[in-house]
Amino acid sequence: MSFNNALQRHFETFNQLPTIETEVIKLAEQIDQCFANGGKLIFMGNGGSAADSQHLAAEFVVRYKAERSPLAAIALTVDTSILTAHSNDYSFDTVFTRQVEALAKPEDLIIGISTSGNSKNVIDAITAAKKIGCICWAWTGSSGGQLNEIADHLIRVPSDETARIQEAHIFIGHWLCEEMDARSQKET
Repeated sequence: MSFNNALQRHFETFNQLPTIETEVIKLAEQIDQCFANGGKLIFMGNGGSAADSQHLAAEFVVRYKAERSPLAAIALTVDTSILTAHSNDYSFDTVFTRQVEALAKPEDLIIGISTSGNSKNVIDAITAAKKIGCICWAWTGSSGGQLNEIADHLIRVPSDETARIQEAHIFIGHWLCEEMDARSQKET
């Protein structure tokens, strides 16, 4: 596949993102409310989605572009001792569930990232977070997978190609960071 072919497929996906704008704006509103209520964002995912989780949590805590107070966000993908101990002693399927049970509060907002929407450990953690009373979002590809039935809200990128879905997820995450920066500037 040529570079231009990959770029064309990227543009095809991104040109369809306005179809999910309503959901993305709703998520921004809920994130803003989460922070206003003293809650935190909790991200999770596997592989590239784990990297996105860590990346976005860092952008919220440290800063995106604007100088602002830190915003509470964590990624459940960063503590190798927890990840390996739990996976060894219990199961990788519940590696995020255990952390949600230990760390999540009802005022928190959960973002489970899974391009297929079928990652069992994300599904199980979203289920646990809903029992706690958290607002649960899933970021997926076009089908939504099983998360379509479990999450409170879904951002379904209109693509079935993993790379294009991941590119859109990080774009959406960056826009959310930029939006929170803008909102924090209005408050000061």
